[in-house]
Amino acid sequence: MSDALEVLNPATEEIVAVVPAATRDDVDAAVVRAAAAQRVWAAAAPADRARLLRRFAAVVDGHIGELALLEVREAGHTIGNARWEAGNVRDVLDFSAGGVERLSGRQIPVAGGIDITFLEPLGVIGVIAPWNFPMPIAAWGLAPALAAGNAVILKPAETTPLTALRLAELAREAGLPEHLLQVLPGRGDVAGDALVEHPGVAKIVFTGSTRVGKRIMAKCADRVKRLTLELGGKNPNIVFADADLEAAAAAAPMSFLDNTGQDCCARTRILVQRSAYDRFMELLVPAVEKVVVGDPLDENTQLGPLISRAQLDRVRSYVTDDLTVVRGTAPEGPGFWYPPTLVTGVGPTAAVATEEVFGPVAVVLPFEDEEDAVRLANATEYGLAGSLWTRDVGRALRVSRAVAAGNLSVNSHSSVRYSTPFGGYKQSGLGRELGPDSLTAFTETKNVFISTEA
Repeated sequence: MSDALEVLNPATEEIVAVVPAATRDDVDAAVVRAAAAQRVWAAAAPADRARLLRRFAAVVDGHIGELALLEVREAGHTIGNARWEAGNVRDVLDFSAGGVERLSGRQIPVAGGIDITFLEPLGVIGVIAPWNFPMPIAAWGLAPALAAGNAVILKPAETTPLTALRLAELAREAGLPEHLLQVLPGRGDVAGDALVEHPGVAKIVFTGSTRVGKRIMAKCADRVKRLTLELGGKNPNIVFADADLEAAAAAAPMSFLDNTGQDCCARTRILVQRSAYDRFMELLVPAVEKVVVGDPLDENTQLGPLISRAQLDRVRSYVTDDLTVVRGTAPEGPGFWYPPTLVTGVGPTAAVATEEVFGPVAVVLPFEDEEDAVRLANATEYGLAGSLWTRDVGRALRVSRAVAAGNLSVNSHSSVRYSTPFGGYKQSGLGRELGPDSLTAFTETKNVFISTEA
């Protein structure tokens, strides 16, 4: 290890930890250790692997409060959200453990013999986790990868390594083999690149910006390395005139403000049918203005700080003085605070309406009819998530099929469940995470034909 990473509390700007940063040599050594551990792990009985993963989940469950506090300190998440995130780690581990003994191949009818398939682990998996949801997104990669018989090297984001390091300690406490799950904090252009480029790493799982994802994809292509990408989003929240406007307006604020808007699934383009626009805005504005912004440890807080000064500056750059805005309130003084913000009166091609701001900012745009709503919803390079509000079941199905996004929700803003697949269309990513097929994404299919002819 060399150099160090300073971890700041986004709510106070105080240094809460200093963590050594991994070098390329550290990555090389970790891959060697992981490969040895993986061979032992893959040879273990499936029931034993499942039992250890369930024990890992139980140990996480016993440390939810501790993990939540770490998440508050390093990421500025509200304490309620942080508890949910720690619980999601537990749930994903439990769900993945249930798939270990169900990860079966097939017997395929053929002439002259028997044909069978085996799902074999890939080997060493590199998981590069983001800073916006450090705990759960790390688990979305590591849990199914381990369940499928692989070893995992997890590189957390530079700003949020603490929960990842603690999860690795809890894995050892639960009895997982040494070096099976290793955490290497470090810079993306050092440890991250080394992990992507290493010939001993069979697959990369990356969550982050589309810009960085494209660079990683190019590096993986040169080595024909398997890859899952979960990238950006500029997601629509489509409100038709026949919807329950009160319910839609009440739900809209946290659809783009949850995690201070630092969410690839945030519904930051609110598309409202013109005939209902004025009434909807009458309901939406006060709902946004009353969102509670403040101390993440206060149970009443709904919105905490942004992750960093750089992210705060980025958000500010999109909300220029010439825009018409409605703002809530935010604390003054130390911390990376930005108020809940609605932008109105801009066209659908404005930067704030097309680019991923990654902050507590949404644009409200009118549309005329169903065709216009779909056109606006799809007028983006992204396709991760979206919502639509209507009482018309036929319309709900038509629009859900027409919107080019991987995760859609009708009359709600749900995007992620550990039991259902998650991923994006277009430049929002490649592949799927979570759901019933999550383990197979970390396997290779081997086909074997056995002749029965003399």
